[in-house]
Amino acid sequence: MSDARQAHRTDEPPEVGVARASFMNVPGSPVESRRQLLVKVAWMMLWMLYLAYPAGDLLNGGHTTAGTVLGWCCLAVFVVSYVLLVIFRSQAGMRPRACLVVVATMTVLAVVSSFVLGSAFLTMFIYASVCVAVVTPLKYALRALLGMAVLTAATGQLIHAGIDGITTFALSAFLSGVAMTGLQRLVATMKELREARAAVAHLAASEERLRLARDLHDLLGHSLSLITLKSELAGRFMDAGKDEAARAQVADIEQVARQSLIDVREAVTGFRRPTLPVELAAARTALAAAQVRLEAAPELVDAWPSLADEETGALAWALREAVTNVVRHGEGATVCTVTADESWEASGERYAVLEITDNGRGPGKSQPGNGLAGLEERLALVGGRLETGPGERGRGFRLRASVPLRTASAGPSNSR
Repeated sequence: MSDARQAHRTDEPPEVGVARASFMNVPGSPVESRRQLLVKVAWMMLWMLYLAYPAGDLLNGGHTTAGTVLGWCCLAVFVVSYVLLVIFRSQAGMRPRACLVVVATMTVLAVVSSFVLGSAFLTMFIYASVCVAVVTPLKYALRALLGMAVLTAATGQLIHAGIDGITTFALSAFLSGVAMTGLQRLVATMKELREARAAVAHLAASEERLRLARDLHDLLGHSLSLITLKSELAGRFMDAGKDEAARAQVADIEQVARQSLIDVREAVTGFRRPTLPVELAAARTALAAAQVRLEAAPELVDAWPSLADEETGALAWALREAVTNVVRHGEGATVCTVTADESWEASGERYAVLEITDNGRGPGKSQPGNGLAGLEERLALVGGRLETGPGERGRGFRLRASVPLRTASAGPSNSR
């Protein structure tokens, strides 16, 4: 994969990484570049194909020259208004008044062109209704769409479009607007979910920083107080000529300082040790940047709450390495699945199993890299093991990490 699909910071919003990784913007997020805006406008313009009905009516030559010119002008202004609405809605600082003016212009054009040029231009009411659903708040959307349907039916009745045409255009306008309202709500929900994921990742990282701060405060507060006290005693003994007692205090100071250094290193090592909640949040962000969907059950975060830190850290390293492989080498992957399970060995020992699979092209004939070798060593240190290979039916890549299911109290002592 290209370097643009590499992972980014855990506390960075997912939509930022996606915007960097591709010119395709995420639904519900503001566009980040002109290329993204052009792509979005191009996709939106595909829906304008239904204007072929009024355009075909103008090409048939059933209107006067003035009517034909007016019709083409109305269509041109209608399409420009539609594109302007897409642009306004795509900007981060959306201008509500400008959007309302655009929608009002589109509605007026639909009414005028229908009265002047005939029932073929009732198609424009469908687009106007969709745009009304876009700019209208959700609690007023249904009433606004009913109003557009009534306006469509009334216009059709006044121009004698026929009961079939009136029913078709009025119902299409209403249902198209309702569908757009549902889509708007879905996009808003997607945006909230992305923001929530970014917040969870940020909070997880903040919690680790707070833990380190607490550990350092508890460790160094006592040690530095003791060093200060013994330094004062050593100074007093030296003033009193008690060199042996002073040397004893200096030796104690050296011992306390060495132990403090060991404690700080252990605290930093614990800070650097990854955890499943943090790595899972980071995985969502990294895979979103690579346009890969992560499928993981919510309860995975607390799959083994009593598992010892060493074993939990090894599984978290396995998740990080597997996601890195998907981002860097998972050609064609669109889904990454993470599952948690438990297994019993013949010896009667229970194992916690974390499995990560993707639906890409798989490893092929390539040999395992240094990352997998290092991960295998990490797992071996805690009595675990690593299994890698193709996924189901030979597609994708599967990484299976297993560690003994020992509780924190049953594992090695963590006392300092």
